[in-house]
Amino acid sequence: MTENKPYRVLLYYHYVTLENFAEFANEHREFCNELGLKGRILVASEGINGTVSGTIEQTDQYMKAMKEDPRFSDMVFKIDEADGHAFKKMKVRARPELVTLRLEDDINPHEVTGKYLDPKEFFEQMQDEDTVVLDARNTYEYDLGHFRGAIRPDVENFRDLPQWVRENKEILEGKKILTYCTGGIRCEKFSGWLLKEGFEDVSQLHGGIATYGKDPEVQGELWDGQMYVFDERIAVPINKKEHVIVGRDYFSGEPCERYINCANPFCNKKILSTEENEHKHLRSCSHECRVHPANRYVIEHGLTEEQVAERLSKIGESATV
Repeated sequence: MTENKPYRVLLYYHYVTLENFAEFANEHREFCNELGLKGRILVASEGINGTVSGTIEQTDQYMKAMKEDPRFSDMVFKIDEADGHAFKKMKVRARPELVTLRLEDDINPHEVTGKYLDPKEFFEQMQDEDTVVLDARNTYEYDLGHFRGAIRPDVENFRDLPQWVRENKEILEGKKILTYCTGGIRCEKFSGWLLKEGFEDVSQLHGGIATYGKDPEVQGELWDGQMYVFDERIAVPINKKEHVIVGRDYFSGEPCERYINCANPFCNKKILSTEENEHKHLRSCSHECRVHPANRYVIEHGLTEEQVAERLSKIGESATV
């Protein structure tokens, strides 16, 4: 029997009206710091959305305190065991929205949202020929892992998803729409927006991919790749039955599940890359980024102009823009 790991990562959200939410955010930051938690929490007038890491004792204390607050008494925590903290700092920020959609008419999930499907229901309905599965995340999240056959919207930000749907309505019209995201929070609003747009049969994966991967019956089946997470782990496994790598190295196209950020701080694009190709291409997504004067890879490794030129010549590039 394996020993429990000493740390945990908690993923959670809850839509609830919070009066004086900016003040609540400040108080909550102090509380998390007192406990010794690290993480990223967003607070808005419409509720809370967070991921935090800490020891078993710290996370137990946090969950107990939140459950004792009537506003969060029925909040669901998704728990992952970890070897250490998944964050470097504790950040609690007040925001206009928990997830940035910037709709003219905001969606209140308490008033309109898609039908909730548990993992078994989602698994079964995914295989219905009249169903389309729509990923509600960004392209770099999809590219690391997704449900088999799911549609990949070409969006870099969640707020761009409604426009993409309007431009690609024909893919979805007359179909049963299943949508999913990491922990479920984005789908709460997005599925409601789809209903308001006139799509009639809209369902969402309740609890998101994180819940699907922990379901003892489904065991993550029909998920390919890994799930992107917004902490230092970057990726977590979902499918307990088989592991199919869907990620492809940005430079070579070979199977890859290792994300890096482009070394040009003005680009910062997320790209999948092997360690070998990271060094070969100066951790940069383009020639312009490789020769940018602020290139972080060049600075971190103390490369001279001659060394940069030598690296560039090996991949058939010159040292000029």
